[in-house]
Amino acid sequence: MGKASRRKNRDAKGPKLLPAPFEARPFEGLPHETEWVAMREIIPAATATVTVRVPEDAAPEGAPAPAWAGLEAGSEHEVTLATVLPLAWPGLHRAEGDALTALQTGSTTGDPSRDIAQAILTTLAAQPGQPVTTLPQAMAHTPRLQDIVVSDAMVPELREDFGFWVSGDGDALDDAGQLSLERANEAIVPTERLDSVDSAFWCRMGDRTYIRWLLPHTEDAATTALARLKAAGEHTLGGESTLLGAFRAAGVLVPVFEVDPAVDPQEWNAPLGELAARLEARLGDDSPLTPDERRAREGFSSRQVTIR
Repeated sequence: MGKASRRKNRDAKGPKLLPAPFEARPFEGLPHETEWVAMREIIPAATATVTVRVPEDAAPEGAPAPAWAGLEAGSEHEVTLATVLPLAWPGLHRAEGDALTALQTGSTTGDPSRDIAQAILTTLAAQPGQPVTTLPQAMAHTPRLQDIVVSDAMVPELREDFGFWVSGDGDALDDAGQLSLERANEAIVPTERLDSVDSAFWCRMGDRTYIRWLLPHTEDAATTALARLKAAGEHTLGGESTLLGAFRAAGVLVPVFEVDPAVDPQEWNAPLGELAARLEARLGDDSPLTPDERRAREGFSSRQVTIR
C-alpha cells in the first residue's frame, strides 16, 4: 500500500481524539476542594447540591457529538451529588426531573474531575426516570468540573444511611436496587463531621475510632509542618490519641488520628482546633529542618500511600 493510500485510510477514520491527561490534584481550583475529595474518598453516605452550566461543545470537528449534545449551551441546572447510587450507577435522572450523580464510581481516566463532569452532563441529558449505567470515555476535550460548576460552595450533608436513593415522590427501587440499598446500609461506616476545622471527619470502624482531616495545603508544605509538630511533641489531639500517619487522596494530604472510642466525637473539636492553630503557625516557618524534624518528615513520607 502506498503512502497516499495509507494517509487516505487514516484520514477516513476521523479526527484524532486525545485521551484525558492525568491530573495529580484533580479538584484543585474548585470551591471547597477538600469537600469534593472527602465525598470522593472519605465519606460513605452524603449528598450535596451544586449548580452547573452547560458548556459549548469543544469536540474536534467531525468527532461524535457528546452524550449531552441535546442540552442548551449556557443553560444552568441544579444537580445533586451523591457519594454512591444503587448498583454503582454513575447517575440517575429521576422521573420528577432531579438529576443525581455519584462521585465514588471510580475513574476511567487519570482525571476524576473530567469523569465526574462527564457523568453530570450525561445524567442531565438522560430521559427522566432512567439511570445512567455506563458513561462514554472522557477525553482531553471533555469539560472538567472547573469548567461547569458555577456554585461558590459545596458542603456535603452527611447521611446515616442510603435512604436518599428513594425520592419522597414515591420512586421505588426494583429488586436489584433494593438489595443494593440493604447491602450498602449494612456496610456503612458511622461518620460524623467535626466543625472546628474544614473537612475533618470522625468515624468508627469496628471497635476503633479515627479522625481523618483533609488539608488544603500543598502536600510538601503540609508534610513539613506535621513533621515540625511531631518533632516538638505537638502532633496529637491529647488524651488517648495517636497520629498514625497520613495518606494522599486526590492530591491532598489526609492525616489520620486514632482516638479514644469512649470519647464523644464532638469532644474532639476543641483539641482539633488547637492543633489546627499549631499547624498554621508551622506552615509559616521556612527555617531549615532540624535533624529530629528531618527524621519525622522521612517517617511521614515513607508511610504515605495514595488513593484515587
